[in-house]
Amino acid sequence: MSVAPDPQAALRGFAKTSDFFVGIDSDGCVFDTMEVKHKECFIPNIIRYFGLAAVSKYAREAAEFVNLYSKHRGINRFPALTETLDLLERRPEVSRRGVTLPRLQGLRGWIGRESKLGNPVLRAEVERTGDADLALCLEWSEAVNRTVEQIVRDVPPFPMVRESLDALKGRADVMVVSATPTEALTREWVEHGIDGHVGLIAGQELGSKKEHLGIAAVDRYERHRILMVGDAPGDRKAAEANGVLFYPINPGDEDRSWQRFHDEALPRFFEGSYEGEYMASRIAEFEALLPEHPPWTSAP
Repeated sequence: MSVAPDPQAALRGFAKTSDFFVGIDSDGCVFDTMEVKHKECFIPNIIRYFGLAAVSKYAREAAEFVNLYSKHRGINRFPALTETLDLLERRPEVSRRGVTLPRLQGLRGWIGRESKLGNPVLRAEVERTGDADLALCLEWSEAVNRTVEQIVRDVPPFPMVRESLDALKGRADVMVVSATPTEALTREWVEHGIDGHVGLIAGQELGSKKEHLGIAAVDRYERHRILMVGDAPGDRKAAEANGVLFYPINPGDEDRSWQRFHDEALPRFFEGSYEGEYMASRIAEFEALLPEHPPWTSAP
């Protein structure tokens, strides 16, 4: 009887070569790609595949809020899609137009039982169940990937990313920790010649960011020597869930965030003084940037 391949084998086999570990998100953190990917690739395909032309203005506002300007920023594309539809459903302007929004119950059920929210696992689920919702979402997701490949090119890393990666070389094991498909991540890191700085590029197919850190780093490195660098609350939550450190790249202030990482945070990390008041200050500054509720509603 054949044994099914382990989809997270690359995480389990991550090579430890030093006493420190740094996980780094990619979109919006290393590369200034969040705006172009969502506004030019994700959102037009949401409107097209889910029949939202009649409320395209509101669909754009909802999707931009979820993916770029809220505490949901950076979450996996499939939960982000359902969150966008939920926001639209609660908007009076949409209901007044008589637009029927897809509930995508098949997708919601899959999200609830699966952690590896990527196209390969979704494709297998479509083949297994024949669920129409899942089939439509797979078609949409594949269209997004094609659009990203066509449009998103020549977007260099933020200033001080290369210098920071150079400062990590030989002192820490580095891994890309992302909810983006691995193929797109690899293409971008290779395009700009920085893939050699990381031991593994882990995308959505290898599980959640929490799983990436938990499998590759936790119990292999001392927790105060594990650092997650990211631009989204989900990155902070993945670090906190594993009991490790977090350094935020502030949305809208990425250049200064990377300069501070290189000049202040990284030296503190290596000398053991990053955790505590310094990290708490950085996180408080970061958390204040992203609201929970959209501007067109009043917080309860």
